[in-house]
Amino acid sequence: MFRYSALVASLFISNPVSLAAQDGQAAQVSADTVPPVIAASAFAKRSPFTMLRVSPDGAMIATRARSGGKEFVALIDASTQKLVRRYAVGEGNEIGNIRWAGSNQLLISLVGTVERAGDAFTATRLAYVHTDTGKMELLGDFGTRDGDNVIFVAEDGSYALVSVQRLRTQYPTVMRYDFGAEVNATIAQYPIEGVWNWYADEDGVVRLGLGRNSRKLLVHYRSGPDAKFRVVEKIKDVDVEDKYLHVTYIRAGSDLAYALTENGEGRVGLYTFDLATREPLDLIYENPHADIDSVLFRDGKPVGVFWTGDSSEAHWLDANYEATYSALSAALPEEQIWIASRSEEDDRLVVWAGGAADPGAYYVFTPGEGRLSLLMESRPDIDERQLAQPKAIGYTARDGTEIRAILTLPKGREPKDLPLIILPHGGPFGVHDTLDYSDEVQLLANRGYAVLQPNFRGSGGYGEKFVELGYGQIGRAMQDDLDDAMDWAVAEGIADKDRVCLVGASYGGYASLWGVLRNPERYRCAASFAGVTDWDLILKHDDRFFMNWASQKHEEKIVGEENFDLDTVSPYRLAESLSRPVLIAQGKDDTIVPWSQHTKFRSAVKKSSITPVELVFEDEGHGFDEPENEQKWFEELTAFLAEHNPPD
Repeated sequence: MFRYSALVASLFISNPVSLAAQDGQAAQVSADTVPPVIAASAFAKRSPFTMLRVSPDGAMIATRARSGGKEFVALIDASTQKLVRRYAVGEGNEIGNIRWAGSNQLLISLVGTVERAGDAFTATRLAYVHTDTGKMELLGDFGTRDGDNVIFVAEDGSYALVSVQRLRTQYPTVMRYDFGAEVNATIAQYPIEGVWNWYADEDGVVRLGLGRNSRKLLVHYRSGPDAKFRVVEKIKDVDVEDKYLHVTYIRAGSDLAYALTENGEGRVGLYTFDLATREPLDLIYENPHADIDSVLFRDGKPVGVFWTGDSSEAHWLDANYEATYSALSAALPEEQIWIASRSEEDDRLVVWAGGAADPGAYYVFTPGEGRLSLLMESRPDIDERQLAQPKAIGYTARDGTEIRAILTLPKGREPKDLPLIILPHGGPFGVHDTLDYSDEVQLLANRGYAVLQPNFRGSGGYGEKFVELGYGQIGRAMQDDLDDAMDWAVAEGIADKDRVCLVGASYGGYASLWGVLRNPERYRCAASFAGVTDWDLILKHDDRFFMNWASQKHEEKIVGEENFDLDTVSPYRLAESLSRPVLIAQGKDDTIVPWSQHTKFRSAVKKSSITPVELVFEDEGHGFDEPENEQKWFEELTAFLAEHNPPD
């Protein structure tokens, strides 16, 4: 089933192909048939549009667009789906987010890299756009570390409140930007020591500040605009019930709020909350198996709660919302359906539909007209019928810990004695893999590999206690969980124990390198993109981004037991013993895992008998901005695996 977007065709394709012609070209693929090899370029090619945001009046859709290697904001007529206007954001800027401030004003988050005193760091700021006049104005200073944290927008678009942290060592200030003929900036709230997160109530009054200082949770609160902030309580970090608090909505003229907080078992649920006493009141919703991630509000009331277990899920607290999703599910054939954006009166919705084996598409839904029209494909060159269907599985680690994982088996092949790729996620803490579409997973499955993505201890979504199981276990029990995943796949008869490789990025890249160094008898090869190779060096790098107490807390999660020598779990230290083929790739502009991590390992491995396959991207960072570079990574990865762990 090829879907077709007239919008993309009219803007970016010189000779659009008709829908009928595309359907004729797409081969029917049954579950028992090995699909044809899908080109790496098809997995790397993206829709030119992301971050679709419909205006409050439903007339326009604002989106991030990319063409010719440059990013811009595109304004699309929601009814005709025709391009109305483009807004350039300047050389070197990336668009981090887009939101409407009223129906004719946009706030655009700009992300760039700043060098100061020899150090490079990511900085953000806001751009204000008036869509009627086309006027664009930059807000704040270039080089502000965090200048795009919008905490409130007036319903009429007259002003916005933005939490701004100028330097790493400074606490954030809340700025008020009034929009008119000129943008007027004033300070709405001065910094308070220890407060990192500011919250405003539904009337735009800054009422709450949360943070940590000297290992204590700080809660600063005031009951209204004329009251002074007071410290409600200082909570030591060891108190389990106070480890997580996220206020999602504050009622004006009241001490009541809605908040995500933990129960006695460490599970995060939605509660009504008394901010004056700092006590949860009534439980609104709690899922027994997963933490609540976010809440959707409408007219001051929660209408839906969202969580991520094996996949993204929702529970509706409002019958109208539930009915809308039911109607969309009946109209669309895709496995998952989410409303990505909606107008104020729900008379225009942008809907995403896809699944774990379907990169998905965006539709515009106009309920009053009963019209649902395709806007764009997420991966325009992929026939989703040729993709493999992932599934969630569970296994037990050697110490009895229950681990969830995502398993993808190659389509059309008997699930027996297959070549296996262990694909650990990045992070590592608080992150986890789900039943969502992944280009890399589908690329590997299309080539004939079984792919297993373990949510090892320390992963998110399963409660704070599971995250804490990973503290101090990098290179140790977290790595055991990956080995145990392999053992499960072999015991199930799915994988051939002599044909297993590790592939990953960031922390996953580290775990891949560490796996072939720690247990070369298990793995035939490893591929690492931007993997950590020296933990002491990465902690020194990270220190520049934290206050002292936060740096200490971060280090404790990595190091674990007192005086543990991180060199004993750092790949560079064992590099000369490397006996398995490895592919190492890195972007030179990476500010998260810096280039020095790559060069440190590259120098150390010269003493081994193995020469790594090396792939360097001059103008990329911790991921890929350019599809051509991602395509090259996919091509090098599959060629490397085909040589050292061939699927047939």
